[in-house]
Amino acid sequence: MDPSNLTWRKSSFSSSNGGDCVEVAELGSTAHRPERKRDATHAVRDSTDPSGPVLYFTLTEWNAFTKGIKASEFDLTEPTGS
Repeated sequence: MDPSNLTWRKSSFSSSNGGDCVEVAELGSTAHRPERKRDATHAVRDSTDPSGPVLYFTLTEWNAFTKGIKASEFDLTEPTGS
């Protein structure tokens, strides 16, 4: 599978944080899906390293991930000094 054949989208917020962002691609036909993730529906990669690793999500995983984002489950807190 060649991720460069996918249509990648970057968040409009990426320009406000210096361009460091992730990109998301929806996997259309199974031809774009790697053998180990035949049931994958979405792919995610680091926009600053487009030839780097790609994470693949099934529809169930993607839905859980996006719900977690919307619920602020992944928000990082500032470290506190001891």
